[in-house]
Amino acid sequence: MTDQPQPPEGDMPGKPTSASRTTLSHIMTGNDTNLLGTVHGGVIMKLVDDAAGAVAGRHSGGPAVTASMDEMVFLEPVRVGDLVHVRAQVNWTGRSSMEVGVRVMAERWNESTPAQQVGSAYLVFAAVDEDGKPRRVPPVTPETERDKRRYQEAQIRRTHRLARRRAIKELREQRAAKGMDD
Repeated sequence: MTDQPQPPEGDMPGKPTSASRTTLSHIMTGNDTNLLGTVHGGVIMKLVDDAAGAVAGRHSGGPAVTASMDEMVFLEPVRVGDLVHVRAQVNWTGRSSMEVGVRVMAERWNESTPAQQVGSAYLVFAAVDEDGKPRRVPPVTPETERDKRRYQEAQIRRTHRLARRRAIKELREQRAAKGMDD
């Protein structure tokens, strides 16, 4: 495993992490609540996907679709009136895929305290062409030590995702060979 981005294939120049970084902000309303009176996790997940999708499209220079969402973590409840900031950036790129890291912050409407982190997630996006087929993405170029750490951590997550998929596929094949189709 390398700790630096791979050199670009052909003549596709890399893009710095900051080129596609974005923040989406939204005030939570009564329409966003669950039965407990706090903001529904699905509402937060949609904001996360929206911000990550904007970043993936910006980085790749065109359409990108959500391939997976990893490690969606809710740290604190979000309440009606909170101003939620969803910050996203590309952490890692492959040939046609990108990992986008997202941090969810909330400013409490009735407190004069700084925004606090209330959630985080990692999403994988695939860049697609007009026919929905994968297309190449520019490599991401980490700019700061934090960006470099995120790049390295993203490589670890990718390795784990691929290993998990392989293990599940092998298990299903073994079960099918024994006549235990589900």
